[in-house]
Amino acid sequence: MRLSRYFLPTLRETPKEAEIVSHRLMLRAGLIRQQSAGIYSWLPLGLKVLNKINAIIREEQNRAGAVELLMPTIQSADLWRESGRYEAYGKEMLRIEDRHEREMLYGPTNEEMVTDIFRAYVRSYKDLPLNLYHIQWKFRDEIRPRFGTMRSREFLMKDAYSFDLDQAGARHAYNRMFVAYLRTFARLGLTSIPMRADTGPIGGDLSHEFIILASTGESEVFCHRDVLDFSVPPADTDFESREDLQAIVDKWTSVYAATSEMHDAAAYDAIPQERKVSARGIEVGHIFYFGTKYSEPMKATVTGPDGRETLVHMGSYGIGPSRLVAAIIEASHDDNGIVWPEAITPFDAAILSLKPGDSAVDAACEALYRDLTAAGRDVLYDDRDERPGAKFATADLIGVPWQILVGPKGLADGKVELKNRATGERELLSPADAVSRLTPGRA
Repeated sequence: MRLSRYFLPTLRETPKEAEIVSHRLMLRAGLIRQQSAGIYSWLPLGLKVLNKINAIIREEQNRAGAVELLMPTIQSADLWRESGRYEAYGKEMLRIEDRHEREMLYGPTNEEMVTDIFRAYVRSYKDLPLNLYHIQWKFRDEIRPRFGTMRSREFLMKDAYSFDLDQAGARHAYNRMFVAYLRTFARLGLTSIPMRADTGPIGGDLSHEFIILASTGESEVFCHRDVLDFSVPPADTDFESREDLQAIVDKWTSVYAATSEMHDAAAYDAIPQERKVSARGIEVGHIFYFGTKYSEPMKATVTGPDGRETLVHMGSYGIGPSRLVAAIIEASHDDNGIVWPEAITPFDAAILSLKPGDSAVDAACEALYRDLTAAGRDVLYDDRDERPGAKFATADLIGVPWQILVGPKGLADGKVELKNRATGERELLSPADAVSRLTPGRA
C-alpha cells in the first residue's frame, strides 16, 4: 500500500480525553475515532490489526473443536425473561422496542440466544459435545466508559458456548478453552496468567480470568512468579485427550494466582518473598462453567443413553478482540509509539523514501515494494513528499516492525538501511539482502 493513497489520519498532539497510553496511541496513530462516549469507528489501520487478532482467535477456537456461527446483535426480551436475567442484568443492558412495540435488547452477551438455537435442533446425546462460537459486536451501557476501547460501550467479542451431557464432559470442554486461550494469547505476543475469578452476572461456580501484567492495568493481581515461566501448550496438543488437557490445567493452576476479588491473603503470604508478584493486570479473556443455569429454565435437554431427558451442562468463554488491541499496546510500546508483535502488525514492513523524486531512490523503492509484495509481505510504502523526520515519526508511531530507509547517500554505496522497530538496531544491506532478510525461506 502506498501511503499517499492510504487513509492514515495520524495526530501530532495527544487528545485531552485520552487517559492511558493505549487510548492516546490508538487515536494518534489513526486506529480509531471516537463517535460518541464509548463508541468508536475502526479506521483502516486499526481494522487490519483487529482482523489479524480475529484470525488467530479463529484458528485456535477451530483447533480446539469449536464451530463458528453468527448470531444477531438484537435479541428478544422474551428469551432473557425465560432465563430470569432480563430484570436482573441492570441498566448496562440497552432495552428497546421495535415499531410493533415488541420488547428487544441490544445483546450484551448470548447465553440465552445460543441456548435457544441448541434446543431447537439438538435432540440426542449422540450430538454432543458441542461448542458454538461467534465474533460479534455487543453493547453494554457502561455508566462511565473510559480508556478508549479498553472499556467501551460497543465492543467486539468472541464468545463461545459449550454443551455437554454431564459435568465431567463440561469440565473437559472448559479445559479445551483454557488451553486454547493460553495458546491464543501467546500467539498474540502476550504472557497471560489464568487466575481464579468471580463469575459475576454470567453465573456458575468455576471461572478463570486470563490476565496480562501492565503498569496501567485496571486491577491489582497477585501470583506466584513461577507461573510466568510455564511453557505454553504446543500446536500439536491433543484436544481429545481428557488426561492431557487436565494435566495442563492442573499445572497452570498449581501455583497461586488470583484477582483482587478472589485474593486469599494467607495463601499469598505463604509464598516465598522472592517469588511473590503483586502488580496491575488487564483482563483479556474470561471463561465460565455454569452447569444447568440456563438449560434448566430454558428446558434445553437431550435424550441420554438411558432414554431419559437430561439437562445439558454449559459453559461460556469470552475474548474481547477490540479490548485486546488496547491491551497489547499497553504491554508493547515505547516513547515513540506502538511496538506491534509481528503476528498482528498492520504491515510487515515500511519502505521510507528519504528523497522522493530522486530517480535512483524512486527506482530502488519501487523495486523493494514490488519484490516484497511478490514474496507475500504486506508493505507500506511511504512515498509522500515529506521530510525524512516526519516519515521516521510516522513509522515509529504506527509500530511497523521493520523499516527500510532508502536515500541517495546509501544507494551510492549500493545499500539501504534496515531498522528493527522493537530494538532500534540498524543494518546496512543491499536491497536484495533486505528483501531476503524480510522473507525467510524465500531463497
